[in-house]
Amino acid sequence: MQPRLHRNPLALPLLWLALVSITLAGCAKEPERAVRHTGQSPRRIVSLAPSLTEMLYAIGAGDQLVGRTSACDWPLQAEKVPVVGAFGRPSLELLVSMEPDLVLDVDLADEEAGKKIAAMNIRRERIRCKTPDDIPPALRRLGSLTGHERQADSLAGVIERGLESFRKEVAAQPRKTSVYLEIWDDPLWTGGRNSFVSNLITYAGGRNIGDAVEKEYFEISPEWVITQNPEVIACMYMSKSTPATEKVMKRPGWSGIDAVRNHRVEDRFDNRLYLRPGPRILEGIAGMKAFLQQP
Repeated sequence: MQPRLHRNPLALPLLWLALVSITLAGCAKEPERAVRHTGQSPRRIVSLAPSLTEMLYAIGAGDQLVGRTSACDWPLQAEKVPVVGAFGRPSLELLVSMEPDLVLDVDLADEEAGKKIAAMNIRRERIRCKTPDDIPPALRRLGSLTGHERQADSLAGVIERGLESFRKEVAAQPRKTSVYLEIWDDPLWTGGRNSFVSNLITYAGGRNIGDAVEKEYFEISPEWVITQNPEVIACMYMSKSTPATEKVMKRPGWSGIDAVRNHRVEDRFDNRLYLRPGPRILEGIAGMKAFLQQP
């Protein structure tokens, strides 16, 4: 049975945390708009994405942040910064009240909001990442924007060297462990070849079974998972009642799947590490690698 493809996974209940990182699409700078440029680094920044908020703090620009989204929950210092709205859904009234000279985003639920920000003569930059390799350029771009070039370049270099090390390790592997990534369970959703987390799995030495589909996220049937017969199953959500691992192990017809038969199903993941393209990417890859290497 073929997987059922959907263009917009935002309609899924309780999936917002996963989509913090997996709705992103490759680091890129938007064309410049008619905004004011003072020739100085912006001192009042509003971040509309948790990945960008993490990056700002990682390069030493956290004290320039005057506004964030409710999804910006790391590092802990960020929680002291006033909230201007939800991820990709800022309140323009609150945003303007922050008097920012730079607004950063990766995507907006309504692009009309972006046009209104530009119309108010506020500088706006879009920086978004699709793969782990996009993170170092994103850090350097933020360093250039905020006046923290040295710190950003240093961190970007560390990440580049770490990614290269993981690439070499994967190249030396005789085979890759097949992985079923369960983003949500009602209905079943997984990540495809174009998702950030699929690239993370590759760096960790795994093979995402969803790579058969060139989408970011899509709905699948239980029968499709059975046919793919993954060796490990990673549940990227928290179940309200019964633990996700227990629910997966008891699904009808799944007892023959290698991952279920060998008890290689896990649901204890910090999605901020695995689904968010941020400065802690090496930690996320290392954690996924450790999971894949468990006996």
